[in-house]
Order: sequence, then C-alpha cells, then structure tokens
Amino acid sequence: MALDLLSKYEEGTIRSNIKPGQLVNIVLKKDQHSGELTEGIVKRILTSAPKHHRGIKVMLESGEVGRVKEILEED
Repeated sequence: MALDLLSKYEEGTIRSNIKPGQLVNIVLKKDQHSGELTEGIVKRILTSAPKHHRGIKVMLESGEVGRVKEILEED
C-alpha cells in the first residue's frame, strides 16, 4: 500500500511505514485525552505487531514514548 494513498492517520498505524530517523508526530500517553501532538525523530520502534489501530508505539530521540499519528518526513 503506497504511503500517499493512506490518510495521515492510517499511515502511523502500519509498522513498515515507520523507520528510525523519520520525523513524526506522536501522542504521548499523558496527552491521549487532549490529542496534543509531540514532534520528534524516531529512535526505536516499540510495537512488534505489523499494525496497531491506535498507532505504532515509538521512542523518540528525546526519550519520549507515544503512538505515531503523522509521518512528517519520509526517510
């Protein structure tokens, strides 16, 4: 499935779309109720499943952990 055919929300739910070094927006656990996004660069992918309906969990280079909501820059 091509990335450009997916909505901004759906692209963050597929593990193969996310690579270390990419710029992404994530939702931190503490911000789930507000939906506030945090921008950062993916350091590690934490979700082992190929898909996750709420977004693939990643660790940013800053150490923050959350679920990918948008991929801002392709690697």
